[in-house]
Amino acid sequence: MNPVWFTFLNGSDIDQLELTDGEILDAVEEGLRAQGQGETVIEPRVHLVPDPAFDGHFNVLRGYVAPLALAGVKIVGDYVGNYKAGLPSEMALLNLFDPRTGMPVAVVDATALTEMRTGALTALGARHLARPDSRVLGHIGARATSYWNVRLLDRIFDLTEIRVHSRRPESREAFAERLERDLGKPVVVTEDWQSCVEGADIVVEASRLERPEPLLKTEWIAPGALVVPYGTNSAVELSLTDIMDKIVVDDWGQAHAGPFGALRTHVDSGRLNKDNLHGELGEIVAGHKPGRESPEETNLFWHRGLSLSDIALGAAMLKKAEERGLGQKLRFS
Repeated sequence: MNPVWFTFLNGSDIDQLELTDGEILDAVEEGLRAQGQGETVIEPRVHLVPDPAFDGHFNVLRGYVAPLALAGVKIVGDYVGNYKAGLPSEMALLNLFDPRTGMPVAVVDATALTEMRTGALTALGARHLARPDSRVLGHIGARATSYWNVRLLDRIFDLTEIRVHSRRPESREAFAERLERDLGKPVVVTEDWQSCVEGADIVVEASRLERPEPLLKTEWIAPGALVVPYGTNSAVELSLTDIMDKIVVDDWGQAHAGPFGALRTHVDSGRLNKDNLHGELGEIVAGHKPGRESPEETNLFWHRGLSLSDIALGAAMLKKAEERGLGQKLRFS
């Protein structure tokens, strides 16, 4: 039997790749385009809760991207209280396989990858659904993915006002300091949700609520804005979808699967359904459905995270790692 080898990329390897904002956006957009063209297979994520006492769970994402000739499974640990132990709240491993033989291709530390691809999905959704002249961002949440939300949104829109808020004062202050240092522009730290999001052109809700609670009020959303809610538990009012001209998701199949998600109640109650859904972002990226069509539209983009984005960005990382001589070749058999 011929030997089988796979590549292992650890966190240090990922750092040394020095992926640019453009490389991240391009890779994730490639995955979305393949999805929109019907060249992918995606299965709704599943969840493993080992013990309710542990205050965390695992997400398992699975998919296949035909143009990249890769299948993938990513496992993400989501443990909100890890900051108390000096650990990141989210840890991820991406496993890539040859879909023709089932043999392993790579194992990737996907913690940073998850943060990057989530921010890229937020930014790409805004590219197609926000007003091109959007300049004011209201961002709720300071979780690891939040940094990439703001960074990549700023890359596309060159924001003039960035407002941030999170539950813990120390987290939002540290978040703002990092953004100011890396983006070279001031960031406003707010004391409450309303002053963060009211009247903003783009509103991103990435909170970490322990249970659903409608903290983001519909009346605060300005006409013509884009709202991107993706908190684990819903933080929006049921009425939020009533004011929207277009509602777009990353994948409808997983939008109504599993117990979590920002619009979980909207789907379960029938308030959001296939008839009033505008479409999936991949359909817009592939040119099969329109994005924003007028400055007056008020739009919503709900993403739960795509295995396809993980695979696409993982493929880009593997390619650059090979070019730079990074990673370890490990023998499987």
